[in-house]
Amino acid sequence: MHRGHDHHDHHHHNGGGNATHGRAQAGHNHITPPRPAAQWQTPHLPDAVHASAEGEPDLDLVEAAFVEAFAVARDPTSFLRLAQVPFEATDPAGTKLVLLRVETNAVTDIGAVMPHLGGETMRYDPLPARLVSQRRRLRFVYFDGTAPRALELAQVRGLVAT
Repeated sequence: MHRGHDHHDHHHHNGGGNATHGRAQAGHNHITPPRPAAQWQTPHLPDAVHASAEGEPDLDLVEAAFVEAFAVARDPTSFLRLAQVPFEATDPAGTKLVLLRVETNAVTDIGAVMPHLGGETMRYDPLPARLVSQRRRLRFVYFDGTAPRALELAQVRGLVAT
């Protein structure tokens, strides 16, 4: 019900005035195709993680569990093998990579910036305590033959072990 009437009536129009004739159309309060569940436990994950998480929608939770367990692993090398993190691999472009280290660090967001109208200047706001976010970040540092390259878990999962 929306303002006293049901949206499945035939009197609703789609766009330029064409009646839907009882057929649900995508749009305001109409049936749309089902979408996968969105995970918002960690909103600050880089776009690469969200984009590659299509096949694994809880990759942020997997990463959090990895960070927690890796920190206390008695044998980090075996832990990496169990997690199927390749020590030597090839990236999608065919570049050979070798694993140098695993980095975890704590990040705490205490402020936010927002562009002013027109986007030329920014506004800074310290966050109130209830909006301060804390998270741990995970990076796998590989050497590509010329320089170290930091990869996220989603990128490491896309490597081909050699």
